[in-house]
Amino acid sequence: MKKRILALLVIVATFVSCDSVQQGLLGTYNMVNCKYNYKSISGLTVSGMNLSNGLSLTSIPKLTSILSGNASSIPLDFTLNLNVENPNQSAAMLQGLQYVLSIDGIQFTTGSLNQSLNIGAGQSQTLPLKIGVDLASLMKSNSKDAVVDIAKNFLGIGSKASNVSLQLKPSFNIGGQNITSPVYIPVSFSFGGSK
Repeated sequence: MKKRILALLVIVATFVSCDSVQQGLLGTYNMVNCKYNYKSISGLTVSGMNLSNGLSLTSIPKLTSILSGNASSIPLDFTLNLNVENPNQSAAMLQGLQYVLSIDGIQFTTGSLNQSLNIGAGQSQTLPLKIGVDLASLMKSNSKDAVVDIAKNFLGIGSKASNVSLQLKPSFNIGGQNITSPVYIPVSFSFGGSK
């Protein structure tokens, strides 16, 4: 994957010699070479209930009823915070990105982020991805038990960890033009489950 992106950047650099474009190309290549790791989940809400600070005694029966019932809509909203570390000798930059989020083999959602990110050499930054999904819709097209198990991991009460696959396709500003990466950057991690 990195070889394909490098080849694309070399082709573009061959035709353009402007310093700002070359700097943009280097920042683009550096972004592809960054290390992406799970940091945290914040702003968690289920059906409008704010659960960012964990479960309360009053929220447990409500959530149990919602997840075990036949609600037509169960909105789950959260921010997935990724730590992006730039090990390169110069800045890493992106203009935005598209993403595909899958958990335990279930495609949860796709989306985009229209935010620039500029990470200095040897520095780290948090990349926040705001995610919204309807659990009821996922239950209709997947195993209800599997979706409930994933929801339990978000709530901190799951018994088995969930495996997350996140595919990031960044876009870059090179010479005033937005260019989207031809390939996805894969990020994988696990969360939840009893410790």
